[in-house]
Amino acid sequence: MSALPPLRQRRRRVWLAAWLLCGAAGAETVGSVDTAFKLIGPDHKVMVEVFDDPKVGGVSCYLSRAKTGGVKGALGLAEDTADASVACRQVGPIRFGAKLPQQEEVFSERASIFFKHVRVVRMVDVKRNALVYLVYSDRLIDGSPKNSVTAVAVPASTPVPLR
Repeated sequence: MSALPPLRQRRRRVWLAAWLLCGAAGAETVGSVDTAFKLIGPDHKVMVEVFDDPKVGGVSCYLSRAKTGGVKGALGLAEDTADASVACRQVGPIRFGAKLPQQEEVFSERASIFFKHVRVVRMVDVKRNALVYLVYSDRLIDGSPKNSVTAVAVPASTPVPLR
């Protein structure tokens, strides 16, 4: 029996689950470059991050995107621009843990305090046995036409398993 009251135990479990989910969904920062000096707060930057495809072992995606600095950026109130680029590469033997859907979101991160996200979607090109990754930015009302695409060729000896 635990010494913590039941309510505190539940809160602790909820915070632990939220922390684990946020860590799993996020990307690791590889580096950044400053693009504009800000007297107060951090400079505007272009960040380079990497994340592994959660369902395809041996594939990592590198994402570059603008991060707004200044006071609003420091407080998390700024809206980042829709500029983003993605490059996914085979970094080890490609392994599939399960069958993949034809199209699936593999990464999402907030780009403003309200509604805007940077998203990466994986699509399967069955004819060419390739995985195609698209990065784009969305909004609740108005989507952004700015996007970038990359593809990872899967060896012919390893067909992509589809649902």
